[in-house]
Amino acid sequence: MIKGVHVVKRKRALGGALTLAVAVGVAVGVSAGNDVLRRDAATVTAAGSTAAESTGAAGHARLRELLQRLTTVDGGPGALVEVRNRRGSSVLTSGVADVKSHAPVRRDSRFRIGSMTKPFVATVVLQLVGEHRVVLDAPVERYLPGVVRGHGNDGRVITVRQLLQHTSGLPDVLTYLSPQEILKDPLAHHDTRDLVNIALAHPPTFKPGHGWRYSNTNYLLAGMLIENVTGHPYGEEIRRRIITPLGLRETYVPGDASAIPGPHPRGYVRPGEDAPLMDITAINPSIAGPAGEMISSGTDLNRFLGALVRGRLLRPAQLREMMRTRPTGNPDGRAYGLGLESRPLPCGGLYWGHGGNIFGYETAGGATVDGRQATVMVNLDPGGSDAQDEDMKAAVQTALCEARPAS
Repeated sequence: MIKGVHVVKRKRALGGALTLAVAVGVAVGVSAGNDVLRRDAATVTAAGSTAAESTGAAGHARLRELLQRLTTVDGGPGALVEVRNRRGSSVLTSGVADVKSHAPVRRDSRFRIGSMTKPFVATVVLQLVGEHRVVLDAPVERYLPGVVRGHGNDGRVITVRQLLQHTSGLPDVLTYLSPQEILKDPLAHHDTRDLVNIALAHPPTFKPGHGWRYSNTNYLLAGMLIENVTGHPYGEEIRRRIITPLGLRETYVPGDASAIPGPHPRGYVRPGEDAPLMDITAINPSIAGPAGEMISSGTDLNRFLGALVRGRLLRPAQLREMMRTRPTGNPDGRAYGLGLESRPLPCGGLYWGHGGNIFGYETAGGATVDGRQATVMVNLDPGGSDAQDEDMKAAVQTALCEARPAS
């Protein structure tokens, strides 16, 4: 996920993909200031649903309140939440997709999903485990010989499971990237192996299997593993194994493509507390690669998460492994499985999902095993208030609780 110098104090471990400090003063295209946002964010609209409304009046009232917070006090230009259960789906939007034209956020918006790419990657790896092409507790060295080496990092003592669960101890590449250099040429290609080597030039953060720390390097390696095992780029395997079977028509693995296909809000960063927004919609997402480059929509993410947690994409043994979690030390009860995390719901039970941040967008999504899903998007990152993460999490939880089937 992306976090900014002088912007936000949110911790990297709170669940995004690409964390890069945005340097104050880098010219990326300055847009209108906060006065426009606060004026245009006041209206929260409910888009039509595909069936009878699946959430109660109180739930929508609370969701409207949270969306309005995201697009006023939290500073986001626009926000969207899509909630779905077995009866249908609803979409709420707030604010603007473009601070120049003041166009509203469309219900069918596509957006960059950052670390919500990770559940897709983990699903493909676990499918390969189910096909007996990968062994979950085998060393990474078996599939990427000679790749993980140097400064105490050793693929011979790190397992595939540890990559997927962030227990490898490998340093996070994002700690060592220069945001200034990236933003000088946001359309530049970044090779995954080169990104891995940047991380491996530094010592591990702990002995493999003896701690937990979120590291995007793990998923860069997981994408490389998929390619070495299958002979195809990881994006092709995601398309063949997940996107096409589920009919995800608004989901893409863009590679070097800087554009977002279809209707989409502009993506913004704010480099200082009262600084004007900077438009960063166009960026080469290879800087995130298998750790966070994908594009999707609320509809498609809900369909994917619902299919995943209900066993449509993995065999029972592999789904159980994905859902074997370990604590992360987060006081809200967050626990991390294999590319999928769980959190308790205030109305009881657990939900499964992930969060994602990449230049211009923050996303959070979750699903329950009884058929409820919710996805939230804000077109600002970094640069929202310290409460933006919490309000997005609250929106997901509120949507899932209010989408409960009648008892």
